[in-house]
Amino acid sequence: MPGMRDVEIRKRSSEILILLAIILASIPLITGYLLLVLSSFSKTMFTNLDPNSFHPTLINWILLFQGRTAAFAGIHVNIWRIVLNTLIVALGISFLVTILGSLNGYAISRMNFPGRKHILALLILLHAFPGSVLVVGVYFIYRLFIPPLELVSIYSFFYVIVARAAVEIPMATWLMKGFFDMIPWEIEWSAIVDGASRFKVWWKILLPMIKPGLAAVMLFGFLAGWMDLIYVRTFLVDITLAKFIEANTYAEYAYLPLVAAAGTLYLLPTILFFIFAQKLIFTISVSGIKG
Repeated sequence: MPGMRDVEIRKRSSEILILLAIILASIPLITGYLLLVLSSFSKTMFTNLDPNSFHPTLINWILLFQGRTAAFAGIHVNIWRIVLNTLIVALGISFLVTILGSLNGYAISRMNFPGRKHILALLILLHAFPGSVLVVGVYFIYRLFIPPLELVSIYSFFYVIVARAAVEIPMATWLMKGFFDMIPWEIEWSAIVDGASRFKVWWKILLPMIKPGLAAVMLFGFLAGWMDLIYVRTFLVDITLAKFIEANTYAEYAYLPLVAAAGTLYLLPTILFFIFAQKLIFTISVSGIKG
């Protein structure tokens, strides 16, 4: 039909225009990442798109995995210890955000208690505050409960994980509430009639039904911990990849192609996330609208 065909053509034209706008807006970002990755495999920084300035080598990655932070200076660091520190922070935040986000989301979605609507509004308000704004308040609270200094390397990890997870939990709770809202009440009622407790219903029946949501919240929590710089600089005694890259970027002995290799290593979880989790992102948008 002519009318429907005109509508389809206009719709397709709009989609092409939106796609072109997204591609144009993404070009500077993609170019920056491309230059970073190519510089990690070059003897000199590849800061333009001239092929003559690219001198391929693997020495930057070899030096990085040997823990050397400069090409000629004898400065060594334990790069694997740094990666382990980053993993401890990222996995700790991911675990805490997933557990508390799913518990909170279930309670808000399935239980009616006084102040429920105010808590929902507070979740959005808390997420509106950037994490950097809360650092001073969190630091003041921690100062009131300082453990013995000989335990500093242990409790500094605890401080970072709890503080950074607290920033991510409001959004995780909101997302998980959306996923729990999508599950029919009849499933929960039938389990309760059979004698299951609310905790057993949450753990054994509802959580397996929202695995994509759990995986997505877990990944978002992991990336938040992996990329964090402000909280690890404020509370963590040990070095993470973010602190390592920042320190070497401004150091006088800095060998920038090696720093580019560290930056590429730092990007890997994010790249893998977007390759393998596109469907999960779409599921999040659907549940968020419903919630």
